[in-house]
Amino acid sequence: MSQRILVVLSEYGYWGEELVGPLEAFDARGYRVTFATPTGKRARALPPSLDPDYIDPPLGRSVTSHDMARKARALDESSRLDNPLSLADLIPERPYYSALNHLRELEDYNRRLQSATSDLVAGFDALVIVGGSGPIVDLANNERLHEVVLAFAAANKPILAECYGVAVLAFARDLETRESLLRGKHVTGHPKEYDYKDGTGFIGVDFNMGPPPYPLEYILRDATGPEGGFHGNVGKETSVIVDYPFVTGRSTPDSVLSGELLVQTLENGLRRYGW
Repeated sequence: MSQRILVVLSEYGYWGEELVGPLEAFDARGYRVTFATPTGKRARALPPSLDPDYIDPPLGRSVTSHDMARKARALDESSRLDNPLSLADLIPERPYYSALNHLRELEDYNRRLQSATSDLVAGFDALVIVGGSGPIVDLANNERLHEVVLAFAAANKPILAECYGVAVLAFARDLETRESLLRGKHVTGHPKEYDYKDGTGFIGVDFNMGPPPYPLEYILRDATGPEGGFHGNVGKETSVIVDYPFVTGRSTPDSVLSGELLVQTLENGLRRYGW
């Protein structure tokens, strides 16, 4: 029976290669892939990720080959990403604590949440959170997605997060302890050296946000704590860390390896890599 993968994309733009890389690994193995977005809106690739002539300012070079740009554009223009699942439809929203009948609403929320996340975990073997700048807007602090991450982790099913998608793992927390799922874990992600100084862009947003609103490296260092660790691997061409159930990829060039390593966690029992 083929593996079933749930891939979550931002509605504010994903980086083309960060979807193509894992997806090619899944397709080669005959996995069944289902896409989801926060509200069911179709995701679109960030324009720079389709342009092989775009020079990434922090790295001072193109980060997209002509072949990868072609593949990403073909995928983005295809119907494959049409009609994604909606997290807003699948996962209930936690009530405000100021709700007039908070206790009853919270009990109802927990009942519906348990049913919804149980169905998702039963229906998929792994979760993938694709990176790019878009996840900063609608994935990093998306409480519905946090609940999905918590459920997959509790079921001991692998979770791959790339680039700014790794922030989702840092913010997914049990509200009883407020402790990050990444506490004591080893991860990689966008290091400070890779952060833009200006020009961070999103699909559907008509302003220049400037630098990222948070330095992901600092968040990941704090989330993993003294028993874990952040590995930026600055100066190395690739950086992918496996500390099961998490597979984390630093940025665009790590996408192909990220997908391959998730396959290895599913098929060969890989539990540790890169640290």
